[in-house]
Amino acid sequence: MAKTKRSKTQPRAAALWQAIRRQLVRMVGAVAVLGVALVALWGVINPPTTAYMLSEGWRLGGVKHKWTALEDMAPVLARSVVAAEDANFCGHWGFDIDAIKRAIAAGGQNGASTLTQQTVKNVYLWHGRSYLRKALEAILTPVVEAVWTKRRIVEVYLNVAEFDAGVFGADAAARHYFGVAPSQLSPAQAARLAAVLPAPKQRSAQRPSAEVTARARAIMDGAATIGKDGRAQCFES
Repeated sequence: MAKTKRSKTQPRAAALWQAIRRQLVRMVGAVAVLGVALVALWGVINPPTTAYMLSEGWRLGGVKHKWTALEDMAPVLARSVVAAEDANFCGHWGFDIDAIKRAIAAGGQNGASTLTQQTVKNVYLWHGRSYLRKALEAILTPVVEAVWTKRRIVEVYLNVAEFDAGVFGADAAARHYFGVAPSQLSPAQAARLAAVLPAPKQRSAQRPSAEVTARARAIMDGAATIGKDGRAQCFES
């Protein structure tokens, strides 16, 4: 009698497990389709806001943000930000393997996040350290690289990056710090904006510390270099 009960229970358990697996596969597939759809959507439509902007707006009572096309920004701003955050941006597919190796060799003290990874985090995910966020970032980054152009990645990044508490994007940053339109930024001003990244709440482009000033000088040189050696070609053409 006991054998008969076990023989009936085992097929039921197997059937239940198969049903659960099918549901999990469907859920993962649905999430994947949604992710690709959102990547494709923001590839042609400008994201009106992000989860982080919404949370900061709720915390601060509002944020400064206005979408600006890349062609309406001083070209030196894009070069400065790329030089500061991801000088090999034009040469990788979303992950800078050499930078990752250097970060590992340094014991994880140096960041290895590319501009594409930062854009994915800012647009689709949330701030803070967690294995789940890093896993989703690793999945979405090559999708963004495959669907968006390099120029589009830079444009979106420059419109959603935080440059001060509640100040998002190049337009708001240029007016907040220097009282000019983003198209009027000088090389020095662009470098100072890039120098506050990725820690805008601890750094200021208006009253730069000695560290930020030194970083801005290095960024100016880097921006000029990548403009000459072709490493800016993928987002300037």
